[in-house]
Amino acid sequence: MARIDAAYNYFMTTYGDNIGNRYESHKKSELRDTYNKIVKANKDSPLYKIKDSEDMGQFAIDIKEHANSMALSVSNLSSAGEDISSVLDKRIASSSQPDSVEALYVGDDDSVADPFTIEVEELAKPQVNTGNFLPSEGHDFAEGQYSFDLDIRNHSYEFQFNVNKGETDLNVQNKIVRLLNTSDVGLSAMLISDDRTGSKAIQITSKATGKSTDENSLFNISSSISWRELNTLGIDNITQQPSNSSFKLNGNAHESLSNTFTVNKAYELALKAPSTGAVQVGLMNDTEALSKGINQLLDSYNGMIDIGLKYNGAHQNRTLFNEISSIARNQADGLAQVGIASDSLGHLTLDKDTLADTINGINSRGAFDTLNELKASISRAASKASINPMAYVDKAVVEYKNPGKSLAAPYATSAYSGMMVNYGL
Repeated sequence: MARIDAAYNYFMTTYGDNIGNRYESHKKSELRDTYNKIVKANKDSPLYKIKDSEDMGQFAIDIKEHANSMALSVSNLSSAGEDISSVLDKRIASSSQPDSVEALYVGDDDSVADPFTIEVEELAKPQVNTGNFLPSEGHDFAEGQYSFDLDIRNHSYEFQFNVNKGETDLNVQNKIVRLLNTSDVGLSAMLISDDRTGSKAIQITSKATGKSTDENSLFNISSSISWRELNTLGIDNITQQPSNSSFKLNGNAHESLSNTFTVNKAYELALKAPSTGAVQVGLMNDTEALSKGINQLLDSYNGMIDIGLKYNGAHQNRTLFNEISSIARNQADGLAQVGIASDSLGHLTLDKDTLADTINGINSRGAFDTLNELKASISRAASKASINPMAYVDKAVVEYKNPGKSLAAPYATSAYSGMMVNYGL
């Protein structure tokens, strides 16, 4: 169990921030197809044991997440149609400072979408309550049942928790963190540490940002019954007031409760950081949109190449690297003609000018056929690696299945691949 916990911790710390993408939602038919592929892969898989080392689980997670990244880049290029040439007919928003403002076109293809400028001055902020730092092995809470009240956005909730005999302050803090995170009331809680003393405090953050003129705060915590325990925890202490985002559209000052909003019913903006001067937002031209999509595809491919190289260096296992790098080797001549070159390690780079010249030349159909072949090859590799990342891990085969009489056990591929079936598939 400790090994699985380590894998989960690695997954959340390495990839947790990337969860959530508009291409990650799936139809029932797609989920059913994924399930059937898992069943088929498992029916043909022998019984095996993996080495008892932590990086095996990390390697499986890396494979699966980079396979997911490749699948998302394929979906991005397929959102307007299976043929990559359809990207030229799709309206794609652009931002001159994407690290400050992300732009997404959400209007109709035949609607007017005039460009504009936005200057981001401040981001919208959530409310943050930070409790008192308590010694982890301390015993500041007597045995008994306690409660506190939470008022949030015209809703009131009562939270109750028990303290058992001998429980430490850390035990109690963990209970409250779990209670808040599982209640789904619009708050997220976590424990923070004092590096000097090692003591812990509960930090509670609202998922909403900003506040209207008639609001003083987004949530309030109080207790008339367990006021002593609440004072000990200190979770009613507001350490950051919520605030609105502040920005200028075409030079005119505006505010928003959120960092995500739409402009002219055509652009959805996500503010990421204060900008350096004015940010230009508009529509990409045809070749710019295509180049961006191809670069995303190549970045995801290069990420998987790096994972293969990393594992080759650690375990001298070239299975993943050979399988992924063969995609570019088999299509090298065609890729070179559309401006995609490979370096000595197998990484692919795009020459935008060559791509633009090719797709606007007399052999544009051949160029799109080459790009479609690359997209299809990466899609197949992503699906295979995502269904069973353990296929690339060092393992000892214990027993081969009886040919023709194998039984399906879809959750027995391994603890690590089964652990991540729900995310990314």
